[in-house]
Amino acid sequence: MGSKPRSGAKNCSCGIHKLGLVAIVLALFTALYSYLNARLDQFYIFEPEYLHDLSQRAISTHGNDTKAVVSFIVDELDQRETGAYVNKDQEWVFNNAGGAMGAMYVIHASITEYLIIFGTAIGTEGHTGRHTADDYFNILQGTQLAYVPGEFEPEVYPQGSVHHLRRGEVKQYKMESSCFALEYARGWIPPMLFFGYADTFTSTLDFPTLWATTRITAREMISNLFRLKL
Repeated sequence: MGSKPRSGAKNCSCGIHKLGLVAIVLALFTALYSYLNARLDQFYIFEPEYLHDLSQRAISTHGNDTKAVVSFIVDELDQRETGAYVNKDQEWVFNNAGGAMGAMYVIHASITEYLIIFGTAIGTEGHTGRHTADDYFNILQGTQLAYVPGEFEPEVYPQGSVHHLRRGEVKQYKMESSCFALEYARGWIPPMLFFGYADTFTSTLDFPTLWATTRITAREMISNLFRLKL
């Protein structure tokens, strides 16, 4: 009589097959990531230089009337070819991230870019996060301070300037009083959401705000995917 295969041998064989499948999926994902990462510039619809110029023109026109500055920016973006990708409804929600608290209005969100108004009327301070995207912080009102270890003086970003936080870098930042900015990030946006959500689970437990943020961001990302905007 022939002997039956042992269950241990079967389990070992199944485990090897599963590991092989995981390795194949990981290799395909890595190849796809490398391919897309080398071509990210093809997916961007906003330019940092233009957004900085737009911010300066809005400030020049409306000064410290930040509400009017924001409307100026959104109206011009809506009138350009980017208009189809712009959320004109000012759905303001709180944002807690890295210990800092403010409010944001999502103008655009997609897989490779986001454009928001972020700020607070009373000041805040926190950790920038270490991100998978370049972040351009165009100061519309007030002043932002930033600090990196080893320096003995702060970086100072007044109204009309732009603070460029490069991908992978990290800083401490502070908005001493009222400060609002047009914030533009370009790179891989979904991994940044973990930083944006962390304070909810470790500190605020503000799940209605988490839901509002998720609903707006997901709606914009998905609608832009349907427009073939990665």
